[in-house]
Amino acid sequence: MKVSALTASLVVLGLSWASPVLAVEGEQSFLPALQVETERLTVHGVWDFNAIRPILLDFQQTAPNVAVVFVDYVSNDLFRESELACREGRPHGDILLSSSVDQLVKLANDGCASPHHSVEAQKVPDWANWREEVYGFAFEPAVFVYDGARVPPEDVPRTHDALADLLRRKPDLYRGRIGTYDIQASGVGYLLAFNDARQAPTVYGRLIESLSRSDTVIRCCNSEVLGEIASGNVRIAYNILGSYAYAASRLNPDIKIVIPRDYTLILSRGALIPAQSANRVLAERFLDYLLSDRGQAVAREKSFFFSEDGPLPPGVDGPAALMESGIGRPIRIGPALLAAQDEVQRQRFIDDWMALIAHPQP
Repeated sequence: MKVSALTASLVVLGLSWASPVLAVEGEQSFLPALQVETERLTVHGVWDFNAIRPILLDFQQTAPNVAVVFVDYVSNDLFRESELACREGRPHGDILLSSSVDQLVKLANDGCASPHHSVEAQKVPDWANWREEVYGFAFEPAVFVYDGARVPPEDVPRTHDALADLLRRKPDLYRGRIGTYDIQASGVGYLLAFNDARQAPTVYGRLIESLSRSDTVIRCCNSEVLGEIASGNVRIAYNILGSYAYAASRLNPDIKIVIPRDYTLILSRGALIPAQSANRVLAERFLDYLLSDRGQAVAREKSFFFSEDGPLPPGVDGPAALMESGIGRPIRIGPALLAAQDEVQRQRFIDDWMALIAHPQP
């Protein structure tokens, strides 16, 4: 998370995942080996350290001689630095983890990934595996989040259209009270917005028009938007990753979560082993752990809380089974994501979005 948002974010995430460590982007966190260190795994990730910490600690239970260095990035920075390291032929982390899977696909397409074949990898569904170079290992719905103490039940939106309609009906009440990603600063924010536009272009157009008239609060990260809700500045947030939202709701009962009923984008956080990984064998061992039943259970219970084939976490407003309901729309990890990384198209999309949201209409 950004240092500038530390105070607000502490309200939401400071106690989350039972960890005293609060990492800022670019900060290194170190977990010493449980026994005598013989190997060291360096993980570069777009992930709050407090969220990934239970996973890393459990991995060390299976590999007690491995120490772990985790470096936290914003997605755009991780992509730029990884791309540069690839061009220069030098290592940059043993394994990369990112919610901006389109950026990982771009790296793989440019020859920056090492393929990985294993029994665990064969279990990954087709939509979460591209060329055995980028693997999805988490199930992340993009949800609405609202302040239950300030949003009356009749105002709670349960579809994208309902959110757009609410902002039209009550513009003064919600002006400056709606939050979402700054897609210029956030790779995952851009990916979600880009896929919203493709999933339901007419509905998305109405929603963006409504947001453009609402003085929408835009922030770089999940934690910052959630911090704005916790502090009372924002009442409803759109396109927040479910894991962060649910962790926040467990600490603050006023934070409520809605699964959009018209459609819900599903992101699978991705993993890629760089072609120049200095410790490829250990990286493969960690990737297999992430994909294993044990790793998936720890992730579901302590880090992500949502899963493809399980029920929604308690208290989440949504269908009993997200995928079986037909609402879930997985963002497929594959070549179609390269369109999101086409530089001309990407910049045009961001420029148009920023012109509306960052420079609101009267």
